[in-house]
Amino acid sequence: MIIVTGGAGFIGSALIAALNKRQITDILVVDELGTDQKWKNLRNLSFADYVEKDDFLEMVIEDKLNSSLEAVFHLGACSDTTETNASYLIKNNYEFSKLLAQWATADNARFIYASSAATYGDGSAGFSDDQEKIETLRPMNIYGYSKQLFDLWAHRAGLLKSIAGLKYFNVFGPNEYHKADMRSFVVKAFEQLNATGKVHLFKSYKPEYADGEQMRDFIYVKDAVDMTLFFYDNAQIHGLFNIGTGKARTWKDLVKAVFSAMDKKPNIEYIEMPESIRDQYQYFTEADINNLRKAGCDKQTTTLEDAIKDYIQNYLQKDEYLIGDAK
Repeated sequence: MIIVTGGAGFIGSALIAALNKRQITDILVVDELGTDQKWKNLRNLSFADYVEKDDFLEMVIEDKLNSSLEAVFHLGACSDTTETNASYLIKNNYEFSKLLAQWATADNARFIYASSAATYGDGSAGFSDDQEKIETLRPMNIYGYSKQLFDLWAHRAGLLKSIAGLKYFNVFGPNEYHKADMRSFVVKAFEQLNATGKVHLFKSYKPEYADGEQMRDFIYVKDAVDMTLFFYDNAQIHGLFNIGTGKARTWKDLVKAVFSAMDKKPNIEYIEMPESIRDQYQYFTEADINNLRKAGCDKQTTTLEDAIKDYIQNYLQKDEYLIGDAK
């Protein structure tokens, strides 16, 4: 059996879709469906059972899972970078992760978990996934810190010698529609363009970056899933690894690709950035994927332009938001 926590979420549901393509259906999906629409991500998927997160936690504590466990993809977490309830994030993203990692590894199951590029903070310490450099990182928000805490714990406990932690950069693509304000800017730009004929980007507050020239490592969810499955296929590989393209692109590049995919002339308006996020804003992220390549993952990522074209023309413009729905 394979367990996927966060299985109804963005990357989790896309991962299950990829496992289904391999004819793998002995999957236990764990999530917290709540009141949003992410349950729709499960409709096209084949899996053995679904369990709510709190019930699953109880099952783990009381050792009620009797099936032979092959692997755990621990992708479930609160990923809202604006969440301010530190106690909630620590309990949900850190303590739950520790418990699950100890349980899975005690059963000799493959444990692959989602860390985050948010652990790199403002990037002043670089974007190397060398686990010996974990101690030098300074996340800029409590979400990033909750992920950092687990990386640190896994490193100090020696677990990174047997598990794989994946630091996802800016992932976008189908199955993210339910994420409200945490959806990628591709979706937001698509909606703005449809509604107003133009797209808003934040002004820059650093002289070395022109407006719209702030940079991110944007990676298509289909590529991120392929990279994730590399660690499932190669259980002997362990440690921390960045999941990104290795090439930073500007927000202006992204928006121009949206206009192009929609066959529209670029019309960008630069607006003030809210003061509440100015001190936490990352002006540059770029995954160092040297360790990923050295590990043997030769996956070539889709260009930003091609990925956005696929996302918009084969999903958003057809009101088809799920990977399994694309015609």
